[in-house]
This record gives sequence, C-alpha cells and structure tokens, in this order.
Amino acid sequence: MQTTPLIFGMQPTTLGTLLALFAGAMMLVSIWLALGVRDPMTKRVKALNERREELKAGIVAHTPKKRTSIVRRSETTDTIRAILDKLKVLQDSQLAEAQQKLAQAGIRNKEWAVAIIFGRMVAPIILGGTAAIFIYALNEFPEWSDFKKFLAFAAMVIGGYKGPDIYVQNMVTKRTDAIRKGLPDALDLLVICAEAGLTVDAAFQRVARELNRAYPELGEEFSLTGIELSFLTERRQAFENLAYRVALDSVRGVTTTMIQTERYGTPLASALRVLSAEFRNERMMRAEEKAARLPAIMTVPLILFILPVLFIVILGPASCSIADAFNK
Repeated sequence: MQTTPLIFGMQPTTLGTLLALFAGAMMLVSIWLALGVRDPMTKRVKALNERREELKAGIVAHTPKKRTSIVRRSETTDTIRAILDKLKVLQDSQLAEAQQKLAQAGIRNKEWAVAIIFGRMVAPIILGGTAAIFIYALNEFPEWSDFKKFLAFAAMVIGGYKGPDIYVQNMVTKRTDAIRKGLPDALDLLVICAEAGLTVDAAFQRVARELNRAYPELGEEFSLTGIELSFLTERRQAFENLAYRVALDSVRGVTTTMIQTERYGTPLASALRVLSAEFRNERMMRAEEKAARLPAIMTVPLILFILPVLFIVILGPASCSIADAFNK
C-alpha cells in the first residue's frame, strides 16, 4: 500500500489548506489596511488647530491658572513627572533639551519629554536585568568567556540608556532632511508672495498650503509660523520658534533675515532671493558630492558581484572548449 509522503509532518492536503487559510487571512488584513489608511494631513491640521487655540486662549486668558489649563496634559506624563520629582532626577537642563528634541522631531506635546528621561532611567535597568538573568543566573551561554559576557551585559545597559535618544534623534534626522530638500522651493514661493504684496504672515500661510503635499514637514512648520505671527505679540518670537523647532543652520539664517527685515524695513524679496540662490547652490554641491563618492562606493559591489559573473560569461565557453579539446 502506497503511503502519501508527509511535508513538515503533515499531509499535503492539510498543509495546502493551512497555507490557503493563511493567504486568505493576509489578503483580508491587506484590504483592511488599505481601506483604513488615513490622510496624514488630518493629524497635521488637528495639531495646527490646537496650536491656534492655545495661542488664542493664552491671549484671552489673563490668569496663569487659565493659561495652564489650556496646555495639553495626560495622566501618564503627570505620573512620570511625579515619580521623577520624588527621585530628584528631573533637571531643568535635561528637560529643556528633551523638549527641543521632541519639537525638532515633530512631536508638539512637550509633556512627553519626561517620558524620554524616564526611559533613560528605566530601560537600562530592564535590559541590564534581563541580560544579567540570562547570562549569569541562568547561564544560557556557557561557551562564552567572562569578558564576552561582560561585554554583552554592558552593551544591553548602554543600549537601554541611549535607546530613547537614538530613536528621537533618528526622527529628527529624517525630518531635518525632508525640510532641507524643500527649503529652496519654499523661499522661491516666499519671494513670489512678497513681490505680489502679501504680508509676511499671509505669505507663510500661502506657502504652507502650496507645500503641504510635496513637503508636508516644511508646510507644517510654515503653518505654525504663520499662526504664531498672527497671534503672538512679538513677531520676533515666531521666527525664533521656527529656528527652535528645526535643527538646520539654513533655517536659522532665514529667521535671522526675517527678523532683520522686520526690524529695519529692508526689502524682503531681495534678501530671500539671495538666500534661495545660496541654498540651491548648496543642494547642488551636496548632490555633486554624492555623485563623486559613487565610484568609490561601487568598487566593492563591482569586485564581489559583477566581475565574477563577467569572467564566467566571457571565459566560460572558452574553458569548455579547451576542456573538450584535451578530453579528445
């Protein structure tokens, strides 16, 4: 009697049924994910509206208590702040640095800065404790030397301490690169708006609407600047907030130019045109630098993957012919 061969210990029909069920489930999940995609601009518009309401309420409310009630708070951050205050580890300098990193990463709620500081304190304990249990208590790696075990334990502790900072810095880097790409185009649009006779806050709002699709990060920053220009009593503070939220020297140059224009009444269009030309030249030089590095970067893949295949294609038929001639 012939028996059906088993595949992974199961009958082929059973395995096929399970694979079909898995494929159907993945198809349903993909359809659900495709239908559940939300417009990313909805979240950005909500954040801008909340910022507008905060500024408006801050101007209308005359007492500090009412102004404090406008700030977005959560029970989680309040609990974390209370724990850090009891442990006497919450320093104002660390908190200010974490808040600026969050602002540069696009996270508008400054209350989450305490979560970063709390993560620096808790993550090394959790990861280091887990590593100590597996490496020393349970002895899961008996073949490792003492020095290697200590290195693994130290790597887990250091990784836990630096993990929150690395995660936030990665978000800052991606957002900064996206803003850097769209800054020359934004300055060109600002020049056009200034020459058309629009005010500075109206020009920022107009440029933000134009850039929302192509460069959403830069459009969001310009929208916030336009809102702050409309509500803040000191317009200089709005430009300083823009430089605070973006980790770019070029943006600081733009804000300095805008502040000087507001103070001394110099022509805005000519100053922005010069800055736009400089930023475009800088972007071109950066692209040329990447192109100049390309041959050196391609050397290793060329040697490892392309040249062996090329030798096989060229010398393979000749080698076969020589081998056949010697065999005869």
